[in-house]
Amino acid sequence: MDMKKFILLTAVITVLASCGSKDRGELVGVQGKKWHPEKPYGMQLIPGGAFIMGKADDDLAGVHDAPAKTATVRAFYMDETEITNSEYRQFVNWVRDSIVRMKLAVLADEVGKVPDDGGIGEYAFKDADTANMSVYEKYMFENYTGLGPTGYEGRKINHDVDLVFDTADYPDEYYTEVMDTMYLPIEESYNGQRTWDVKKFKFQYSYMDIREAARNRGVKRKNAIIKEEIEVYPDTTVWIRDFAYSYNEPMHNDYFWHDAYSNYPVVGVTWQQAKAFCEWRTINKNAYQKSKKGSAMVNRFRLPSEAEWEYAARGGLQAATYPWGGPYTKSDRGCFMANFKPVRGDYAADQALYTVEAKSYEPNDYNLYNMAGNVSEWVNASYDPSSYAYTSTINPSVNDRDNKRKIVRGGSWKDVAYFLQVSSRDYEYADSARSYIGFRTVQDYMGTQVTKNSNKK
Repeated sequence: MDMKKFILLTAVITVLASCGSKDRGELVGVQGKKWHPEKPYGMQLIPGGAFIMGKADDDLAGVHDAPAKTATVRAFYMDETEITNSEYRQFVNWVRDSIVRMKLAVLADEVGKVPDDGGIGEYAFKDADTANMSVYEKYMFENYTGLGPTGYEGRKINHDVDLVFDTADYPDEYYTEVMDTMYLPIEESYNGQRTWDVKKFKFQYSYMDIREAARNRGVKRKNAIIKEEIEVYPDTTVWIRDFAYSYNEPMHNDYFWHDAYSNYPVVGVTWQQAKAFCEWRTINKNAYQKSKKGSAMVNRFRLPSEAEWEYAARGGLQAATYPWGGPYTKSDRGCFMANFKPVRGDYAADQALYTVEAKSYEPNDYNLYNMAGNVSEWVNASYDPSSYAYTSTINPSVNDRDNKRKIVRGGSWKDVAYFLQVSSRDYEYADSARSYIGFRTVQDYMGTQVTKNSNKK
């Protein structure tokens, strides 16, 4: 092709492109769908702003790990209550049911059963029949399915058919075989009852360590992806182990599963399990968004940073001792403002012996309940007594993967008033579970226009 023809062809393409464009040749930017922020269910919007973080008065305990400093945080959503047993059971049941469905699909594949065969065939992988696949699904199935260690990675399990838990209604012997593997062996059962083998309730997820990738620019993307597998069932034995020579068997037996405690905060959950819950909540919500074609994906749910937690706990009050202000733990009517251990160990003085329902006592000015007392809360931070000296003043966060001492905040039903102070810091090891530690989640707010610098005293 000579130069004249090339120039003419280029001119024709340019004219056609301009004629078919709606921007009339102007720089208008790439326009996406209009964004309408949606407040997540059960959460409150915490407006970004600056506050005095740390001890505003004398450090009576002499810990000296929270010197006062000005910090600024961006806007975010936070659960108005601690995560409850009912909410955490949704996570546990999702993991259990997903594992059961995968086992059913694998066995159906091994014995050659398909949906038309009934029985276990109804739970076969959704790609068992490739006739209804889209072009993309067929491409992915043919090129990527089975590349993992089990040979079943990437295959879609069937969520459209309800699972059967009543043994009298099991559809066939294959289904019975799978369900039998999910319970404890007969020899480990008593009183004629078999219970779930909760050690098999494991949640697998992966995430990118963005900070590590940012620090080491040459690192390959795949090397910055961290894979985790976490047992999700709470450790109910904490009610026994945390209190030697104390009768707490009813709490061990009933607290997590019984409906009487559904709205109480979940405990016996490690920092690692709390992180896994956040990942599941994100996956679960985005799966729903994906089913509503055209709906935007949501930001990740996560544990709050230490600064975010303290900022939210203060509820806009500067230099306050407690979420309600202070410096007293009783109201002007003589009622305790939180669930803790008052009056030299009289647990019942605040009308609660152990935990109380997550939506108890009066919320703070951000409408958050029990930011002091009830259960201490995991945050996404590692404990370093000197961290306030070197953290940034904007969105301060210290979370060292090698430091297994993770911050807990807010104090609990078994703590004295000092630990209820919004500036008090405590820690527990990431793999430890306690009868007095729970958590709540946060989600980043999209945009920066929601800010507030409170001048409340």
